[in-house]
Amino acid sequence: MYTTLISVQQLKELQASGQAFMVFDCSCDLMKPEMADVMFATVRIQGARQAHLDRNLSTHGPTAVNGGRHPLPSRETFAAWLGSLGFTNEMQAVVYDRNGANYCGRLWWMLKWLGHDAVAVLDGGLQAWQAVGGAVDSGAALPAQASSKFALKPALREWVSTADLAPQVGHANLTIIDARGAARYRGEMEPIDPVAGHIPGALNRPFNENLTAEGFFKSPQVLRAEFETLLAGRDASTVVHHCGSGVSTVPNILAMELAGLGVTRLYPGSWSEWCNTPGLPCAKS
Repeated sequence: MYTTLISVQQLKELQASGQAFMVFDCSCDLMKPEMADVMFATVRIQGARQAHLDRNLSTHGPTAVNGGRHPLPSRETFAAWLGSLGFTNEMQAVVYDRNGANYCGRLWWMLKWLGHDAVAVLDGGLQAWQAVGGAVDSGAALPAQASSKFALKPALREWVSTADLAPQVGHANLTIIDARGAARYRGEMEPIDPVAGHIPGALNRPFNENLTAEGFFKSPQVLRAEFETLLAGRDASTVVHHCGSGVSTVPNILAMELAGLGVTRLYPGSWSEWCNTPGLPCAKS
């Protein structure tokens, strides 16, 4: 079972093993969401299913469990979507994108949230798969397999609401890590949300700092050293992660786990919910 990362060679071995698995393409363009369908139709790993950020991995409907730009759907709603694809509790999930793990981490985290541990991010993404000559598809998606029942299990990852987070800001039992770019964190620019800045006291770790220049996750040793430097003695168990809308922060969550620093929490509403909530403080630096 793969629970964090899977290499392209390990995915090839999985394909040949006869084990039940499903591959999900989470590629997206945040500023042009319609490009997700274009990218999927152009090239994808053979047999991959599409997991669209707006259609499948978030919702603005009555089943949303939080606010912000990309609210999580309820666990029940998301489990029903998985079942409609034929995904079962016995399957290994492999998630990838072509965006430096910016989007596929969302599905990795959500499956953990549903209690499914057998999910791994493809290290290096689509680019690494193509570099070794991995089989690809293009064109329209394959018909869905026969629908199944995906059963919910106790959550393996936790999220924090704005109501729970706000009273803890500034306390020693909370460490916030902001995964947005440094300029957005400092409040020098804000291309998406109505207010620039960050949650007071938050530390900054842009999500792409977890990857090498070649697009692979850094070694556990390097990641641990970098996060320990960032935390500067703070207890890793107090960490809550956020970004703009709870998507690109997940590589930081995964990186801390790879580094042996344990399971940490997600604030899915992130800056988009925080800065739109009346009365909450916003800092610049």
